[in-house]
This record gives sequence, structure tokens and C-alpha cells, in this order.
Amino acid sequence: MNYRLLGSSELLVSEICFGVMTFTGDKGWTHLGVMDQNTADYLTAEAINSGVNFFDTADNYSEGVSELMLGRALGKNRKNVVIGTKCGFTMYPGPNGEGLSRRRVIEACNESLRRLNTDYIDLYQVHSYDFIAPLEETLSGFNQLVQEGKVRYIGVSNFTAWQLMKAISIMEKNGWNKIVSLQPYYSLLGRDIELELVPLCLDQGLGIIPWGPLHSGILTGKYRRNKEWPAGTRIKSRGEHFPFDEDKGERILKQLSLIADQRNVTVSQVALNYLLRKPGISSLIVGARNLDQLKNNINASNWSLSEGEVKILDALSEPGKTYPHWYFDIFRKERKHY
Repeated sequence: MNYRLLGSSELLVSEICFGVMTFTGDKGWTHLGVMDQNTADYLTAEAINSGVNFFDTADNYSEGVSELMLGRALGKNRKNVVIGTKCGFTMYPGPNGEGLSRRRVIEACNESLRRLNTDYIDLYQVHSYDFIAPLEETLSGFNQLVQEGKVRYIGVSNFTAWQLMKAISIMEKNGWNKIVSLQPYYSLLGRDIELELVPLCLDQGLGIIPWGPLHSGILTGKYRRNKEWPAGTRIKSRGEHFPFDEDKGERILKQLSLIADQRNVTVSQVALNYLLRKPGISSLIVGARNLDQLKNNINASNWSLSEGEVKILDALSEPGKTYPHWYFDIFRKERKHY
């Protein structure tokens, strides 16, 4: 396993982050099935034995069960790993049971600490932008948690570029602890973040921690057009996954399969390794419901695509350009200095 710095911080995280949304207990989200504590313990131990030191969860995953199971699974290994969790979505009925007010942020952190059975959270993240709570109020709560020693680093997830830059400016203006990471959706089927968010993260020194790098399993190669989809998997039917251009997706999957055969690796490993070659990436969040899936994802860190293979996949998956990006391509390709 390889390790990378989380943005401009000194925190080292494994290239593969074990996302434990699949830790559901017997009351988990129906689309994820169920996973008991013994299985969670086993997968967590295997991940750590394979070099994974980074685990991602959120307070609302199975209504707190994911955090609870992760805390139990880590046990004495807590001090050797980095825990990332998030807050912001609904946790109990009523107007204050969701959102990112200062009250809710501090309350949510204390609840997560209890479930995770830990004294501190390594990376505490805003789960998504809140269009009601003032951003300054939200971030003041996060900064207070750092000052109290309950949180080590601050991150955000699911922000637009202007929202993220506004958050960075607020922290800087008030002399608060910096945001060190962004957790966005990013995969070969959706490279939109390269237009605005990636340049912003590179400029401001934020580490990028993609979620959904296999696009809900589509990039494992199991789901192909004109072929019967496998039974007993997370996706039950077409149209259930996140939207993407299926014609473009088929071309990408065909190339992934070709590279996988040539390299004697799996399609999903090629898709993950591709993202590991992109600038700004600190770690990839991958889930697993069994040991085979976990080992397969972890092994994406143990080899590297060639520059030629990356360029082929770049061309097949290039995102469409919106203004002003197409304008820059035409009129500002190169600026000469005299």
C-alpha cells in the first residue's frame, strides 16, 4: 500500500480508503443489504493488514449504525488509523435534527464521538452545502471543535467551486483552522470536477478524496449493455445508478476490459488506478461487502497504468466543456511572456 499526504497537511493516508457505508447492521439501508458486526470486524482487520489506514463513514449512514460498527471493529487499532466522518443530513425529527447550524454541528460531532468510541475525529467533514445555515456559522462550529481537541482536520464534501472558495476565504479571514480536503464524486464516467474543483484544490492545497470512483459498481464491468445483469448485487435494475452517458460508458468499459486483460488485473482496478494517476488525489474511497471485493479494490494501489493508457482513457472520458472553459481552449491556449 502506498501513502499520500492529505492535501497540504502532514497527515499521511493510504491511497485506498475503506468506505464503510456497507456497515449496516440488521437495520441498514435496503439498497446495501445487511452486514453483521462479525463481518465488519473481519473486513476491517483485513483492510488494516493490507496497509489501509484510512476509513470513511458519516453519521447518517444507516442512522449511525455505520459509525457504531466501525468503532467496534477498530477497537485497539483506533490509534493506528485515520477516521473520516461527516455531518449535515437528518438524524432525528424536527427542525434542528438536520442541517449545519453551530448547534447541530457540535451536537453531531459529540454523537459521532460516542458512536465511534473515540476521543477525537481525524477528519470531520461538511457532508454537503447547506443553503439555509450561514456558512460562517457552520465553519465557526467546526473551528470550535478543533480548538476543543475533538477534531484534528476539517474537510468538506459535495461543494461547488464558488462554495468551496467562499469557505476557504471565511476560514482565512477569521484566522480559523484551514480546510484540508474535498470529498467529491469523481470517476471515469464523471470527470466534471476537473473543470473547476480540481484546479481550485491544486491552487489552495486541498487533498481530493473521491467518492463513487466505480460509479455505483458500473465500472466493475459487471453491468454491460445487451447483457444480463448479475443477481444479488447492489444495483437491481437499469436506471438505478447515478446518471451517465451510456454510449460513452460502453466505449470506456470496452477499453477498461482491454487494458485489464493485457495487464492481468480487473476492470475495477484499472478504473481506480486511473484516478490515482490524476493530480490532487490523496485517497480513493471504496466500499466492500466481502473480502474479494475489498482485496480487489486494495490491489489497485499496487501497480500503475502507463502514460499511454492514461491518455487513451482521458480521450474516451473527457468531460464536455462549458463556458468559459471552451473559450479558454480557443482563445487562451498559450500566453507568451516577453
